Amino acid sequence: MKFKKRTHTCGELRESNIGQEVVLNGWVATRRDLGGVIFIELRDRYGITQVVFEPSYNAEAHELAKKLRSEYVISVEGKVRRRPEGTENPSIETGNIDVMADKLIILNQSETPPFQIEDNIDVSEDIRLKYRYLDLRRSEMQKNLLLRHKMYQLTRKYFDSNGFIEIETPVLMKSTPEGARDFLVPSRLHKGKFYALPQSPQTYKQILMVAGFDRYFQIVKCFRDEDLRADRQYEFTQIDVEMSFVDVDDVLEMAEGLMKIFFKEIWNIDLETPLPRLSFDEAMEKYGSDKPDLRFGLELITLNDVFKNSEFRVFKESISKNGIITGLVAQGCGDYTRNQLDGLTDYAKKLGAGGLIWMRVKENDLEAPIAKFLSEEEKKNLILRTNAQPGDLLLLLTGEKLKTLSIMGTLRLEMAKRMNLIKPDAKPSLLWVTDFPLFEWDDETKRYYAMHHPFTSPRIEDIPLMETDPLKVKARAYDLVLNGNEIAGGSIRIHNADLQAKMFKVLGISEAEAQEKFGFLMNAFKYGAPPHGGIAFGFDRLVMLFAGKSSIRDVIAFPKTSSGISLMDDSPSYVDEAQLAELHIKIR
Repeated sequence: MKFKKRTHTCGELRESNIGQEVVLNGWVATRRDLGGVIFIELRDRYGITQVVFEPSYNAEAHELAKKLRSEYVISVEGKVRRRPEGTENPSIETGNIDVMADKLIILNQSETPPFQIEDNIDVSEDIRLKYRYLDLRRSEMQKNLLLRHKMYQLTRKYFDSNGFIEIETPVLMKSTPEGARDFLVPSRLHKGKFYALPQSPQTYKQILMVAGFDRYFQIVKCFRDEDLRADRQYEFTQIDVEMSFVDVDDVLEMAEGLMKIFFKEIWNIDLETPLPRLSFDEAMEKYGSDKPDLRFGLELITLNDVFKNSEFRVFKESISKNGIITGLVAQGCGDYTRNQLDGLTDYAKKLGAGGLIWMRVKENDLEAPIAKFLSEEEKKNLILRTNAQPGDLLLLLTGEKLKTLSIMGTLRLEMAKRMNLIKPDAKPSLLWVTDFPLFEWDDETKRYYAMHHPFTSPRIEDIPLMETDPLKVKARAYDLVLNGNEIAGGSIRIHNADLQAKMFKVLGISEAEAQEKFGFLMNAFKYGAPPHGGIAFGFDRLVMLFAGKSSIRDVIAFPKTSSGISLMDDSPSYVDEAQLAELHIKIR
């Protein structure tokens, strides 16, 4: 049906427009019939404008307006007027005016939606995802995607102004072992062979450094076939960055510059740089996490020195095996009931702890199931070491160092929730975690794995340890952490073919396998590879945090469910036999 092009959006009209003839297009958000006068709230992505249909003003338009229902698409011509006194709506920007309708065209009708198109709706996420095109009409969702758009533009402008070149890398690439399961794409022309969707452009961006593009960036789709959760999807977006002739400080400074812009433009916060840095060892020992949330205290305290001569069997065994005794002070929680303490103990056991040791701090004593096994000196030193006060609760764990610290770190977060330590107006916590171990050992497969990826450079002084004591080797790697969430990670890369071969050897990758999987990269390194390093930001997670959301599904236009299904278009789906035959695939 023919209609006039809109003169204004539904969020644009103000008192300065009073008396003007306007054309608005949009969706019917609400319809109210008050004694013959019909009020329509007309919505588009810019806002809402109230349109009034009065029989005495225009009988034809009023008669047609009786047919209007929620989500009808309409075009309205009319005159802007000041709302009658007492009917203003200060909650919307157009709340001081409305439009008296002269003409109405119904462009399209709508069935009754399965949920209200408004914010803070009480409806299951599955329904929202099934009708995503309706969910995306909601103001809240549109704001999230507009924020995402803004962050795209800020990113491109920032890196362009710093001499970076945006270069696209292939979406069909060679399958390489990068830590997660690849998505594979069968080749029709090359029977039995497969492409992989990139888990990251890691090898390509290193080759771009060899090619002389000393500053590269890309906002890129990556793919990993791993179990999903609130902050993980099969396909995700990275801000991918690589630089030549740099060391750790150069990469960190460049990343901090981008974060300064995000903080200022989105939160109106002047971010102070350089950001604080914690080594991996410090982060684990103080916070039980390599992505610590520093918006509250509740630091872990290592207590090995307090119990170094303990006769308590659990502590004695742990210290003899180079384990750790770690504790935290829950201030004012000494009145926890036995039932609450048993609940905390069960929580710790589910995380993998053998048990949880608790102690109530009294005026001149400690009340605890293990108190009888501790000497008076140990009790005294424990209170001094933890600075615990009467009315506090001490929680202790002991065992293998990293595992025990990690469990206590999760318990720290749980106690922060219970104690309401994370305030809505808390200052954002942004920091670097550095000096990660280069390798981690897996007991199940009896082999070493790269903690980041196999192209991460060790600290130069640690290279000799790669052959003698790999677990002591530290990486020139770094993670950026915002409010307890890892939002970026990177490293200085290995650019020397001999050192890369040594890395593969520790990882149990044979020369033949290295040549098969990474030969193209190793060959490139033979032709003058510069020192280089980079970082990749998890863009979906970044937008989620800046939008104040708890799930990345709220900042992605068309996400999958936690089971990897797209409810809107019902994918993944079966394909017909002819397609499979072309790809030389048979389903068993």
